[in-house]
This record gives sequence, C-alpha cells and structure tokens, in this order.
Amino acid sequence: MKYLIAIVTVFSFSFLAAQAQSKLPEIDKSPMDMSYFPNRYPVDKIQGKTTEPPVARVVYSRPQKSNREIFGKLVEYGKVWRMGANEAAEIEFFADVTINNTKVKKGRYTMYGIPGTDNWTIIINKETDTWGSYKYDEKNDVVRTEVPVKKQSEVTEAFAMAFDKTDGGASLVIAWDDVQLSLPIVF
Repeated sequence: MKYLIAIVTVFSFSFLAAQAQSKLPEIDKSPMDMSYFPNRYPVDKIQGKTTEPPVARVVYSRPQKSNREIFGKLVEYGKVWRMGANEAAEIEFFADVTINNTKVKKGRYTMYGIPGTDNWTIIINKETDTWGSYKYDEKNDVVRTEVPVKKQSEVTEAFAMAFDKTDGGASLVIAWDDVQLSLPIVF
C-alpha cells in the first residue's frame, strides 16, 4: 500500500510540475535597447579599454515607423509621450549632471517628451518602473527643457537614442521618422 501511495504521489507531483511550466512571451514588436555614454562602455570595459567611467545610459523600446504617420498622429503633439514603446524610457546618470542649468543628481529617472512641430519638451521625472505615460505626474519632474526639432532628410525607421560627445559633456540624440532632437547634458 505504501508503494502505491508513493507512486501516486510521484505521478501527482510530476503532473503538477509539467502544468506549472511557464510559457515564454512572444518576441516584442518594439525591442528594448540601451545606449551608454561613453558609447561602447560595456564592451570596452570587458576588453580592458575603458579610459573613463560611464556617465549615463538610456533604456528604451524601439517602435518601428512601418509606413505610419508618426508625429501629430500616432504620437500626438502637445501630449506627454513615453519616448518609445511599452515601458517609459529610463535614463540613468552615474554621476551628477546638469541639464538646462538644473543639477540632476546621480540616479535613475524616467524620461518623457512632449512633441511639438518646432520644439519638444524633454522631461526627466523621479517616478521609475512605469509602463507608458498613463501615470505620469508632473509633481515628480526633476527638470523640463525645450529642445528644437531638426528635420532629417532621411527617415529613421526605428525610434533611436544615442549619446554624442560634446565639449561640455554629451548630447542625447533622439531620432524617429524625419525628426531629430538633441538633449544637451553637462558633466
């Protein structure tokens, strides 16, 4: 009898374990990406080629244009946008920086934008780990700054963000469709 109970118990646990296996999610249409300043920091670090510590990184999802009208239609003018797809874009500073004469302390933040035809408002916000911009709260803003829109002659198919070195620090270049922005960061 004990043998029969042991066999039934083993089969029961085996059945439950097989049912509990998780199904992996499908591949997202807007893959997540990450950009560092200095560029290539993680690769240079493992190769022993780093000459300076990291200052910033941005983590964001990359929606595709896919023959859609982006600005003014998919991404509405004058409304807070998550700067990508899915989770709101996050920017992390590994050192204190200055954006538009405002000191921003070392730490992780959410980045939002308010698109306009000629200028965008870029927002650095204390609230993190959020999806979209549905729970955006202006009370948590650390800095807001206006940046001009530069029209590109070539279309950027996938939303992109990357850092460019400047004399006083770096600029976070943001591009999608025929629009390009540059957020100056001083450090």
